[in-house]
Amino acid sequence: MKLNESNILITGGASGLGKTMAIQLAATAANVIVVDRNEEALELLTSECPGITCYTADLTDYDAVQTLVATIFQRFGKLNVLVNNAGIIHSEPLINILSRPDTKHNLENWRKTIDINLNAVFYVTVNVAEQMVKTRSKGVIINISSISSYGNMGQSAYAATKAAINALTVTWSKELGMFGIRCAAIAPGFIDTPSTRAALTEAKITAYKNATPIRRMGTTDELLHAVVFIIENDFYNGDILDLNGGLTI
Repeated sequence: MKLNESNILITGGASGLGKTMAIQLAATAANVIVVDRNEEALELLTSECPGITCYTADLTDYDAVQTLVATIFQRFGKLNVLVNNAGIIHSEPLINILSRPDTKHNLENWRKTIDINLNAVFYVTVNVAEQMVKTRSKGVIINISSISSYGNMGQSAYAATKAAINALTVTWSKELGMFGIRCAAIAPGFIDTPSTRAALTEAKITAYKNATPIRRMGTTDELLHAVVFIIENDFYNGDILDLNGGLTI
């Protein structure tokens, strides 16, 4: 697929990894559309890159997502690429004996993580895929997963959502391939972003760097290269691309 002929939708694209992808892809793609719940960040993105079309939406609201996707297809006619990037990093052990009065994993935190990292991905994808099939738009759905999908101590909710994303990637690749729609995922290791540094202590970051053969975190540019590879390689389908500097070997 050619980038310069592609309409690309990026969720959670107003900051972090999503913002890097949006700005750099906008230099080549036909159209880049960003959806985010942070209206202030979207306004900043628009001022920095006026060519990007921005929408404010709560992706955990199914009806709002359905309306939004219909609006996007009505405006642009088609979508070729969906990047499911929106999500949160949440770290919390299943049992914390130091927590009082309840030592158990907080139920509200569990539900919130599932809602944002998993339900929202389903809501966006099912509506985009329906419209892609109706408009006969061939393309690719790229899900941003995580190295935590293999299971990471202290991240029950987050790891569960990313493992589910990997399973959905394979499932959707099998279901949608007949329509000319590919599906793939990228499972980054530790990428140097503000959200990563907010979620992890410096001691944890140092430990992960030391455990990685190349002794550093990844960059947002390196993740972008993986996204471009998947978009442009029409034979890449159904796989999860591990991008972790060798941390899992």
